[in-house]
Amino acid sequence: MFRVWILVLCSLCVLPGAEHPNIVLILADDLGYGDLSCYNPESKVETRHLDKLAADGLLFTDAHSPSTVCTPTRYSILTGRMAFRNGMRGVFTGVGGPCLIEEGRLTLPQMLKNAGYETALFGKWHVGMTFYDEEGEPICENGLDAVRRVDYSRPISDGPVHRGFDHFFGTACCPTTDWLYAYIEGDLVPVPPVSLLDRSALPNHPYSFDCRGGLQAPDFDLEEVDLVFLEKTQAFLKEHAEKRKEQPFFLFHSMQAVHLPSFPAEQFKGKSGVGAHGDFIFQTDWIVGEIVKSLSENGFADNTLVIFTSDNGPEVGTTYHMRTDHGHDGARPWRGVKRDNWEGGHRVPTIVKWPGIVEAGRKTDQTICGTDIMATCAAIIGTALPHESAEDSFNMLPLLHGEAKEPIREFTLHQTIKLALSIRQGPWKYLDHKGSGGNRYENNKWLKDWIIADNAPDTPGQLYHLGDDPGERKNLVEEHPDIAAKLKTQLDAFVESGRSAPGRHSS
Repeated sequence: MFRVWILVLCSLCVLPGAEHPNIVLILADDLGYGDLSCYNPESKVETRHLDKLAADGLLFTDAHSPSTVCTPTRYSILTGRMAFRNGMRGVFTGVGGPCLIEEGRLTLPQMLKNAGYETALFGKWHVGMTFYDEEGEPICENGLDAVRRVDYSRPISDGPVHRGFDHFFGTACCPTTDWLYAYIEGDLVPVPPVSLLDRSALPNHPYSFDCRGGLQAPDFDLEEVDLVFLEKTQAFLKEHAEKRKEQPFFLFHSMQAVHLPSFPAEQFKGKSGVGAHGDFIFQTDWIVGEIVKSLSENGFADNTLVIFTSDNGPEVGTTYHMRTDHGHDGARPWRGVKRDNWEGGHRVPTIVKWPGIVEAGRKTDQTICGTDIMATCAAIIGTALPHESAEDSFNMLPLLHGEAKEPIREFTLHQTIKLALSIRQGPWKYLDHKGSGGNRYENNKWLKDWIIADNAPDTPGQLYHLGDDPGERKNLVEEHPDIAAKLKTQLDAFVESGRSAPGRHSS
């Protein structure tokens, strides 16, 4: 009888008919919906590897990043919880911290690690970590002075390896932007920064701005960062195949590309034909192809779930110059860009490939959010999530199986860098604020040309019907005050209750 119960319990932890799949999450940075040719027929950049991934898997046309900027999106993907719930505005830079993921909170990698997965992150972290000075006092500040004060011989106390990852090699924040130009391995900086970044030696073009004058380590080449991350991912896959092939793994490949400054590696310069940022998109596509190829070469292709997405929409200056100089619109066909609560700020390319499970060549218009990765992975491995975790995460496994006839999500929340909120229900979208919620259009030399006057300027919010008005040009608050009020009430309820996903049994 005891043996029977053991078999029953084990069967509950395995997806019926299959072993636990390997899971690879590839997160691009500031890559817009219109940057890929499989999403935008007018894209000026050939993205044949991502187009192939879509042809081999499932392409989402209504997928959303949890936030319109970096830090909160990563928090939400790793926890299944909208980041506005912890109250942080803005993003981390340099050695900012402490870790935004609360100690003791269940994370996606920890959940998978508990189920027997080996877990690894290569690339950008950007969820905060604690560096220390020579006296052992925490710094947790942004800016150059904070980077100078760090004692790099002291271990970091709350980085990725303390939040569920077995392995980490990457950077604290945006690799080529945020003051600290040095790699972190595990909980240490193996090669500390020693000199100020010489920006005069870097490429000079319309996409080379947003590079702060921080401290640089001798081994940190700003044009090679993404290739270094790729080498680490490939080495991990090779070693895992040689030593632990029967153990499932979770690999989070977190890119620098295509965040400004657009510094493609030497081998990609001029490849796109549409400038440095086009080359950066081209490089991003190539890297995805190399990761997929490495999975195949190491024998993982048939039992690996690959998820590709982006952390938010395209950057302001990038979008302006690509539209003006090359006729390429990274936000097409949506209104808004990075930081905006309009669709262009958070509707992102998302592709899933899972041989034998996800039918190749499918498209879906079901609404999903990056928070949903956690509940979906929990369902895949047969793990019950406790009530006090993944509070905004929905299980999309029926959708992957092709079995979801009705929308899995009735409501979806969106947030900006300023914690401005909005809510979707079907085609209706209510923004609980005026303007974009992030960017200041009136004061920006690039954005001011894209201003669309609000036809209901005296109302406190905005209401759009995305089916009739995907460009969010006509505010319908005055025409449908009942719908606006209903969505506002529901949004307030989700904020107050601390969750938008269905309740679960307490752990």
